[in-house]
Amino acid sequence: MTVYFTKNYQRAFGTFPLTGEAALRAVEAAAKIGYRAFDTAQMYQNEAEVGEALAATGLAREDLCVTTKVRNENFTTDRFIASVEASLDALRIDWVDVLLLHWPPADGDIAPSLRLLEEARTRGLARSIGISNYTVAMMEAAGKIIDAPLVTNQVEFHPLLDQRILLAGANRTGIPLSAYSTVARGEVFKYPLFDDIGATYGKSADQVVLRWILQKGVSVNTMSTRPDNIQANFDIMDFVLSHVDMARIDALTQTNYRIVTKELVPWAPEWD
Repeated sequence: MTVYFTKNYQRAFGTFPLTGEAALRAVEAAAKIGYRAFDTAQMYQNEAEVGEALAATGLAREDLCVTTKVRNENFTTDRFIASVEASLDALRIDWVDVLLLHWPPADGDIAPSLRLLEEARTRGLARSIGISNYTVAMMEAAGKIIDAPLVTNQVEFHPLLDQRILLAGANRTGIPLSAYSTVARGEVFKYPLFDDIGATYGKSADQVVLRWILQKGVSVNTMSTRPDNIQANFDIMDFVLSHVDMARIDALTQTNYRIVTKELVPWAPEWD
């Protein structure tokens, strides 16, 4: 359960929406810079490229933390395990370190897919399991449905979105959060505060944003195709934001700028 709390794995390299040569080059660059945690998904259609790039690094399997996610279309008894095995084949590995359910089922009945997720872990296809885009109520219910611990709930998390309810639920249930859309698809850069704070620490605006997320107790998934940006996203462990600066950034969460709305993802749950 500690994979998302160790220094090497608090920073994962995300791969959405990369495919083809762009995905290969980006993953190779990230590994060279020092990333050891990599995040993909069946829905991204890039597991083969991620697997090829990681195999080319020559890194030992035990030094990597590979996360993938099962798409909702595979939440059936006849498709779930087969889809995970196909993911492992594409990734060129015998097990995934963290296997997530990508979305709650559209009908809201989380029990069947959670039990299939637990079965994948029991079969040795995944070392750890987790969820993504779950609400607090779903997190609370999940612990009563399966016995295996859930190591994370991967959600939209950035300084322009108030996720206090979800973070409190994570602390209460013991299911840590991990963040996607960490810079709100660039929206954070419209706010001079991050540059102002960054100047104090000799860091860039995006490094300040990522550090704020980490200090909230949330691990980060970041993606870039530019080596200098990949390096910058990685170099966030050598400074600590003050309580005053954390509070200044906290105030921006009242903006409540959410990317993943029902307009974008019709099957998204009713967010907390």
